[in-house]
Amino acid sequence: MPHEPKQDPQTVLPSGERVAPLIDGVKIRYAVTQVDERGSLCEIFNPAWAFHTGPLVYLYEFSIAPGRAKGWVMHKEQDDRIFLRHGRVKIVLYDDRPQSKTYKMLNVLCFSDQNRMLISYPDHIYHAFQNIGSTEAVLINLPTKAYNHANPDKFRLPLINDKIPYRFDTISGGG
Repeated sequence: MPHEPKQDPQTVLPSGERVAPLIDGVKIRYAVTQVDERGSLCEIFNPAWAFHTGPLVYLYEFSIAPGRAKGWVMHKEQDDRIFLRHGRVKIVLYDDRPQSKTYKMLNVLCFSDQNRMLISYPDHIYHAFQNIGSTEAVLINLPTKAYNHANPDKFRLPLINDKIPYRFDTISGGG
């Protein structure tokens, strides 16, 4: 019996916005890069942007080697605000908040140099990152609380676990 072709579902609006819903509390602000003959400028964070919660108190950069994944991590006391500086990454979020209207929802989001962004997600959201490009991916985190070296607000699950219904296509690495 021959297979009949299936029409793709709509994934974006004519404005370019995603059709799929985001986990409650997740916000994305796409970065605009200004370019002229001298070079470029890209704003990473502005407290005037309406979707931010909490002050800018701490900032760090991390990288992910090609094909590698980092996660699953969840915070109980801070929100993360992640900016993709360079590379191509898949960010997977899982809502583990029983009181949330999006409890147990997954978001799988891909970003690259062509559509850099700042993504904000609240505490109790498990998150993992995978470099899906061929060069090192570089991200900047601007969490709402400074890192506590003596008592880290990081709770981890292995990349393969029974709690989160997601499997990366290829896995190299862990937390």
